[in-house]
Amino acid sequence: MRIVRVTGGVDTHADSHVAAAVDHNGGLLGVESFPSTETGFEDLLGWLVEFGEVEQVGVEGTGSWGVGLTRFLHVQQVEVVEVDRPNRQTRRRQGKSDPTDAVSAARAALSGTATTTPKTRNGAVEQIRVLLVARRSARQQRIQTLNQLRHLVFTAPESIRVRFKDRYKTGLVTEAANMRPREETDSIVYTTNVVIRSLARRIKALNSEIKTVDRMLAALIEDTAPSLLDLYGIGVDTAASLLVTAGDNPDRIHNEQSWAHLCGVTPLPASSGKATRHRLNRGGDRQANAALHRIVLTRMSSDEKTRTYVAKRRAEGLSTPEIMRCLKRYVARQTFKHLTV
Repeated sequence: MRIVRVTGGVDTHADSHVAAAVDHNGGLLGVESFPSTETGFEDLLGWLVEFGEVEQVGVEGTGSWGVGLTRFLHVQQVEVVEVDRPNRQTRRRQGKSDPTDAVSAARAALSGTATTTPKTRNGAVEQIRVLLVARRSARQQRIQTLNQLRHLVFTAPESIRVRFKDRYKTGLVTEAANMRPREETDSIVYTTNVVIRSLARRIKALNSEIKTVDRMLAALIEDTAPSLLDLYGIGVDTAASLLVTAGDNPDRIHNEQSWAHLCGVTPLPASSGKATRHRLNRGGDRQANAALHRIVLTRMSSDEKTRTYVAKRRAEGLSTPEIMRCLKRYVARQTFKHLTV
């Protein structure tokens, strides 16, 4: 009896996933919907197995709605391929439906159009990703609260403005957090002081939260890729961003060119006719690209070797953005070697 080789495709959603199965020629074997629960994942895989030997499964949204299914399939040692949604021209021509997207995902995985190996999200880097979410939101909230505090002081009654006029840059948060407003004073002054103290204490709490997260991040990075922190200009935040982009399975990135492309720092060919040129790559992971940008800025301002390189390339006629693109490509090549222990 001939064994049918089956490729699955899944269009993922919050409450249910639509799966499609195709044979080795791309012929449709079936389409079915399953709940996005552990039991639903088991039923989905069992349904695929009924058609034959499952070779791979193409999944849309492996980092969002499909993350649970992706983890389950990895545990079951089923090869998972990350599938992008069909482009607009295809959707305009073929229409849009969940079964259509599931079949397209299966055929994209079968044909090799989709080749990306998704992150496993089952190790220390996943912990780093979760901590980064908390750190970034706390940092953003701290900036917003500090701006509110300064503006409130600037527009406060004169007695408060005089008290804090020399505290806009240093000591404002500490002094404001230690205030003890008295109700017997003017009602507007009292209310303003209470709010100022509340904002200052919120900032101190956020500072404490960020420090705690940084300690946890540093410990995880030391266990995962300690040599990354030894590179000039790389701190805990930038190292964490790069590791999250690589994922818990950095071996899925086959070479440093793939890593640079993933970070969006490889120029793309844009030649036509007699014109040979390249254009800026606006794709890739934007958090990783931003991390490389911060590293380059740090090195351009304080690293002597980088400053010498910048002067040399500027003498050749390159602009600062062009020089920074070259440096980001170099940093991507350098960091690729340090993504694992």
